[in-house]
Amino acid sequence: MSVHQLPGEVWIQVLGYLCVADKHSVRATCIDFRELVDCGLLWKDWTIVLAFPKASYNSPFWEMLRRRKINKVVVRSTRAKDWRQLARCLPSITTVVMERSSQEILDVLKNFTHLKHLAVRCSCTSLLLTASAVHKAERLTHLSICRVQFPSKSIEHLISAFIDFRNLTSLVCHDTELNEECTMTTYLILGCLPRLKHLSLTCGRNVQAVLRHTTPLPVKEAHALSSLELIHCDHSLPQDAMKLLPNLQRLVLIYKYSDKDFVADIWFAAMREDLKAWLSALHRLSTLVIKLGPHVNRYVPNLIHLHIDPWPSCLGTITAEIPQLFPKLQSLKIRGKHVPEEDFLGFQKMADLRYVEMLDSRPQFSEMAAKLQVLTKYRVQVIDSHQRDILDCDCSL
Repeated sequence: MSVHQLPGEVWIQVLGYLCVADKHSVRATCIDFRELVDCGLLWKDWTIVLAFPKASYNSPFWEMLRRRKINKVVVRSTRAKDWRQLARCLPSITTVVMERSSQEILDVLKNFTHLKHLAVRCSCTSLLLTASAVHKAERLTHLSICRVQFPSKSIEHLISAFIDFRNLTSLVCHDTELNEECTMTTYLILGCLPRLKHLSLTCGRNVQAVLRHTTPLPVKEAHALSSLELIHCDHSLPQDAMKLLPNLQRLVLIYKYSDKDFVADIWFAAMREDLKAWLSALHRLSTLVIKLGPHVNRYVPNLIHLHIDPWPSCLGTITAEIPQLFPKLQSLKIRGKHVPEEDFLGFQKMADLRYVEMLDSRPQFSEMAAKLQVLTKYRVQVIDSHQRDILDCDCSL
């Protein structure tokens, strides 16, 4: 059968069902299939990882990426010449992840004229990140900084740099020396970035003092934020902290323990009460993620996505409370360890539930999953935990 006996759009539809390896096998058969497989529609939102081996990449490789319209790249090279080649061969790149960062590489970023999303990770030396590092600071909408050193330890210095990226809608700042000083004070960041919708911070020692700062947060800026992540949140926030963020729809809390005996006897009980207070203030909350923290014992009627992995790492009999606390859940991500079968099957009570994602596996899990699917007439899909997005850092794992 000739390739031309079917319209190209039909072949694209068929090829879309193939895995990457099978696509490449088909591509190797003839020129016509090579052109079909390299169609940009088959590689939409695809991210490529470039390590730049000693042999480097040849012209046909870059031409293939251009035909596929690849514009998201994770780079694992620290050689400036590799970055210059990337900018020259893929001029339409909009997303760049620098897995190993240096000042020399930062100086090459201005060659990426369409850059919108930038992630800077793992620097061994201090980096000077300013608006002049990119072609157009106002074009940048997503900025992620992880395990990066800065020449100044002043929080005001970095905040002043953020001001130049005035169109940021997403800011991630993890494991920097600055976090230990004052946890990237939420009210300062929102004050200088009025369009910010997503904020993810690694909390330091002073997070409680920061959020209890007497300077009020401007209402207009606070209303823009819809997603907040606090990582290593091992100190209690004030119970009225979330009142500053009335439009928050997504809350991620990842805790870190330094003294488990203290946690069990004093801190853990206090955190449960704080969590109840936060949730009571977040009337628009639709997504909640809690890792290594207290279980939720607050009724949240409008929550539709829940990921709960408490400390200790088992839900046990707490599972039975989930249908009553979150009646409108559509997706649930839990760890199955010590979850009684009766309580697991009780998820059928949630009429809107569509997905249950398991963070672990156990011998009798497949049998329990099959029973739940039968009880819900296959409305609920039970799936294994997904792999993380390669564009995300691993701080929240």
